[in-house]
Amino acid sequence: MRATRFVALGDSLTEGVGDPAGDGWRGWAALLAGGLADADVEFTNLAVSGAQTREVVEVQTPAGLVLEPDLVSVVIGVNDTLRRTFDIHAVAERLDQVYAAFTARGATLLTACLPDPGSMLGLPGSLARPLARRQRAVNQVVHVLSDRYGAVHLHAAEADWITDRAMWSADRLHPGERGHRQLAVRFHALLAEAGLATGAAPSPEPEHPAPTRSASLWWLATAGTAWVARRCTDLLPQLLRLAADEVRHGVRGTSARLDLRAAAAVSAALAGVSVVEQADAV
Repeated sequence: MRATRFVALGDSLTEGVGDPAGDGWRGWAALLAGGLADADVEFTNLAVSGAQTREVVEVQTPAGLVLEPDLVSVVIGVNDTLRRTFDIHAVAERLDQVYAAFTARGATLLTACLPDPGSMLGLPGSLARPLARRQRAVNQVVHVLSDRYGAVHLHAAEADWITDRAMWSADRLHPGERGHRQLAVRFHALLAEAGLATGAAPSPEPEHPAPTRSASLWWLATAGTAWVARRCTDLLPQLLRLAADEVRHGVRGTSARLDLRAAAAVSAALAGVSVVEQADAV
């Protein structure tokens, strides 16, 4: 009997940023892999920092399919929300392609909805709300498609752990070791409940002491700030326009229109995916 094969797709969250191990990162997926089975587990992490849904479709999915995984995690979308090119229709189409490709091969999907980066960074309301609206749109797409493809889905956007600073690294966007362990523990519980994880659950307690405040601030001032800047540079002019739009609607008392517009876009994106599926079936 061959070893259980677990392949992880995604961005810096799945790559393990925030949970250092030697000269690299470990992260929740590697922690989870250790508790999937009592026997051998072959774990491959294809996640890359900065990846968007496009990279997952074009690069990570073909590489992952070659590995013939039993279990594949697809946790992606935050970087899409941080780009001026954000398009919920494209996100829905790409996620649908990825989910369909792996489930067609018999793999079990692991997915998660995620907190919005604006609130995590502590941005002012007029700047945070447009990002929150985008992340809610992505989460809604992930919810619907996860249900459609029978994924094991983790609700990681509204849990109490988000507000616990002990779970997060200095950049406030990536979990620290404790946060990565919390994700691994929660995923393991869902898999065990479904009879898909038979190994011991990962420990929720960190192996290493938390970084000192000075070390965290140094990392944030160097690598952390550069990480955020690289991903938000092309968004800033658009984000300022979105913030101005938020203020105008707030003054007029018509802010609900922005939420309705976003909800309509999500519905159209999901309907478009359904139309494509029906056309393909014919």
